[in-house]
Amino acid sequence: MRLRRRLRHRRPGRGPGPDRAGGRRGLLPAVQHRDDDARGGVPGPRRRVRGAVRRGLRAAHRRAPHRAQRPGRRGGRGPGGRRRGVPHRRGHRLTGPTVAGVSAPTTAAAVVDTAVAHGVEVVLGVPGTHNLELYRHVQRHVAAGRLRHVVPRHEQGAGYAADGWARATGRPAMVLTTSGPGLLNALTAAATSYADSVPALYVSPGVPRGEEGRDLGTLHETRDASGAVGRLLAASTRADGPATAAAAVARALAPGGRRRPRHVEVPLDVMELPWDGAVPARVPYEPPVPAPDALARAAALLRGDVVVLAGGGALDAGGPLRAVAEALDAPVLTTTAAKGLLDEDHPLAVGAHVRLRAAQEALAAADAVLVVGSELGDSDLWGGAVVPRAAVRVDVEEGQLDKNLAAGELAALHGDAGATLAALLPLLAPRRRGGADRAAALRARCRAEALRDAGPGAELAEAVGRVLPGDAVLAGDSSQVAYYGAVHFTRRDRPRRFCYCPGFATLGYALPAAVGAALALPGAPAVALVGDGALMFSVQELMTAVEQRLPVVTVVVDNGGFREIRDGMLARGIPPLAVDLERPDLVALARAFGADAEPVPAGGLEDALARALQRSLERRRPGVLVVDLT
Repeated sequence: MRLRRRLRHRRPGRGPGPDRAGGRRGLLPAVQHRDDDARGGVPGPRRRVRGAVRRGLRAAHRRAPHRAQRPGRRGGRGPGGRRRGVPHRRGHRLTGPTVAGVSAPTTAAAVVDTAVAHGVEVVLGVPGTHNLELYRHVQRHVAAGRLRHVVPRHEQGAGYAADGWARATGRPAMVLTTSGPGLLNALTAAATSYADSVPALYVSPGVPRGEEGRDLGTLHETRDASGAVGRLLAASTRADGPATAAAAVARALAPGGRRRPRHVEVPLDVMELPWDGAVPARVPYEPPVPAPDALARAAALLRGDVVVLAGGGALDAGGPLRAVAEALDAPVLTTTAAKGLLDEDHPLAVGAHVRLRAAQEALAAADAVLVVGSELGDSDLWGGAVVPRAAVRVDVEEGQLDKNLAAGELAALHGDAGATLAALLPLLAPRRRGGADRAAALRARCRAEALRDAGPGAELAEAVGRVLPGDAVLAGDSSQVAYYGAVHFTRRDRPRRFCYCPGFATLGYALPAAVGAALALPGAPAVALVGDGALMFSVQELMTAVEQRLPVVTVVVDNGGFREIRDGMLARGIPPLAVDLERPDLVALARAFGADAEPVPAGGLEDALARALQRSLERRRPGVLVVDLT
């Protein structure tokens, strides 16, 4: 009995080992045997643990000699309060295979095995008391070389890294959190991916069946986690058994369509239910193609001077899109999600300038506009609109075909971007309409307009572009250096090499997204462009980059806080408040994490940054360059 009581009240993660400094979700297997008496499920502490269970507990105690948690230590609600990493006595008991180490397949195995069978290559997660059974099976696949696990230093960083992975590859990663606070920490990142149609699989435990909304005071209790997440993402499934869980994972990872993040919640009392081992089959994707008469009508509309506008839904249709643009001799604009879809040095490429008035005027003046895979949202147009005389719109989601587009004449093509463009191409008579000259003139007008906003961001972005290899990923934060700078002034020659989140526009995105992209593309460097204010939202992920030995270089533009918001306050006649921030010594902070770091002198800024970035990229390890613009 003394042994069992000691184990129950020890706080996981506070003993020797790599988790010592952050023990709120320790890694000690939390085996809580609840002997319910006949009077309503109150734990009965007088029954003894016998046989193999007793020996297993003793072995666990010998392997993990953690110190007992004193009341009131960091990590609780207060003196004697329940702590986030420790199972509460009224919570679900975690029994069975935890002690023996060998078990028949369970719901937890169904989730992880299905994810691996359907193509998941990496799990980005933080272990906690409630998700240990899921980790049992993650570890099994890691040991077999089928899966990689990376632990970011915050669940939001896990979500942003999954976003960067998916943008760089087109394939979803799995984000694994504990219940309650772990899942909620990840939701801003999940909603960021939803806003930009980026796929991901989120998995978390949940309260046992029948305890939803009962306010029992159990560990990590949430009233309706799945319901809340379902309001933010494409779907959230609360599994009632292993077959339901496996099917939900398979749906989340299915190819085709408008892919967005999905969540699977596994109630604690479902986690260890037996599973028959049947992994749902992968269903081949058959891309939808419009009917021949719809294609013929669209081809007839694409006459005269045409402009092409491509969005993130066209990312995997680069070849057909280029062929159609060349057949039409049409300049090509892109949204930020599709930056580099057509090599930005191609004669017909204009760039990711669709927010600018010059670009929107060109779309309105064209005889017809071909819109491929874009929702034409305000996050791309910045208060503008696309109002062409005639338009052909291609989208894999039928509900998008009539949104945000006021065309005099419209041909709506419901279909996969690549398959639809390939079917449209033979119906187009090649022509010469001075497309290269029109594109060059529009590029010049867009550049002049963008320079009025950019300030030093243009110089910084062009310095990055001078030395950035073609296979490198550039991740931009919701910082002026990204949306005024890199979007317009750093050229990309291929798709999926620019990560930026215009929809949710979250601060702290760029560094963990660059980590995810670097994990996805071994050998390719990644550069994060971030302001000093945004960096402090996710600076801890420098530790992840160092731990994983990733060639991630973070360029920090220090302008003294939240400069864009400061400018907005002044424009409205509001005296600046809470926007001029104290900052740490960013070079020293980066070195404390184990990264290389150096300041970039302000004199001759473009050349100085280009040289410093070249040095850092050649080291092929985490680096931080701090540009002081204060």
